[in-house]
Amino acid sequence: MNITVAGTKKEVADGLTVSALIELEQVETPQYVTVSVNEEFIGSDTFDAHVLKEGDEVEFLYFMGGGAR
Repeated sequence: MNITVAGTKKEVADGLTVSALIELEQVETPQYVTVSVNEEFIGSDTFDAHVLKEGDEVEFLYFMGGGAR
């Protein structure tokens, strides 16, 4: 099936979960990544169960703390 990951179209296996995609894409620090599918945030507790579908658009987001001095 075809999905879009971070703006790049990719062909992946049917039945791919968000967890499997994180591993496939070799996401650094996966414990800190936030994932959106079709502009909806997916809870990290559902990464193993959330199965991607044809045409899904996936983004990996990292929130950084900090501030001005």
